[in-house]
Amino acid sequence: MELPIETLVLHEDTFYEYFKPYRHPETQYNAWGGIGLETFGKDYETVRGLDPDFVWTVIEGDSDDLWIIPGIHYVNRICFLVTKNPHKGLDVEFRCPHRMTSLTELGLKRQINKLRRAQNL
Repeated sequence: MELPIETLVLHEDTFYEYFKPYRHPETQYNAWGGIGLETFGKDYETVRGLDPDFVWTVIEGDSDDLWIIPGIHYVNRICFLVTKNPHKGLDVEFRCPHRMTSLTELGLKRQINKLRRAQNL
């Protein structure tokens, strides 16, 4: 009997450090600090034309926190992000705490190691 695989939940700092989001050259707006693509118009068409392994969706959760999840999603979406490194369908979510917090250097290293193990790198 196989155990169900649990979703890996990490801090947003790990997302930025590991997956390296960037401002797509065809971005029309300044969503998510300038690196996000909007969920409508030309930005949305751009997202639909990208390799889904490099696309993430920022969504609202049940609390005041936001989440960055892999792929293109439609429910509760805020914007899309494009990264230099692919997620390859990894079951991971990055929590963006409502209260601005950052990981310590050691905490960031630990989370990146968890992510690498999950991707079998």
